Amino acid sequence: MFKIALVDDHELFRKSLIFVLEQIETIEVVFDTNDGTLLLQYLQNNTVDLVLLDIQMPLMDGFTLCKKIKQLNTDIKILTVSQLTTKESIHQIFESGANGFFSKNSSTDSFKEAVLSMIEKDYYFDISLSDVVKEAMLWKATQNNDDQQINKDLLSPREKEIIFWSAKGLTCQQIADQLFISKRTVETHRKTIMDKTSCLNFIEVVVYGLKERIITLDDL
Repeated sequence: MFKIALVDDHELFRKSLIFVLEQIETIEVVFDTNDGTLLLQYLQNNTVDLVLLDIQMPLMDGFTLCKKIKQLNTDIKILTVSQLTTKESIHQIFESGANGFFSKNSSTDSFKEAVLSMIEKDYYFDISLSDVVKEAMLWKATQNNDDQQINKDLLSPREKEIIFWSAKGLTCQQIADQLFISKRTVETHRKTIMDKTSCLNFIEVVVYGLKERIITLDDL
């Protein structure tokens, strides 16, 4: 079962999400709260696969909570669920290490699609991937560490293939079928790529791939 935790200060909305999630057989909602501190306490002794996280919360905002979750366990996937859709908000999502963004104004079917995408691809964005990546590149260009020297031979040919097919939108299983390897091997490669490049989320990996000319925007 894929274990999910929810953090949202609006109880009715939170319970509505739980109702939708419980209709997906492979998913189990193991924890929900309106307080990010309580989630962090829960994660000290328990593990989850995915956290659905509101951004605007009174006790601890979602960006801060996202960073703290990643400090505890970088393997936990985080999908931010918010009404905020500004470019600045998207940039903060990248910076906090979240794996994706879902708008509260979207439909129930879109929400299911978003969660399943997080399970299968490790990312989801309400807007097109190419638009998200362009914004991410513009944002990273303003960062102080953007001129950092990168070892061009950092990744193996196989790891570069994984980035290429991931950017195409293929799931881990689809990549495995494409490359005639196991799904677990693909997942291991993705983890290694993240570690080697110090990327916090998939979008940063794609941006890295574009900067190193492993892929082009036409590949997205």
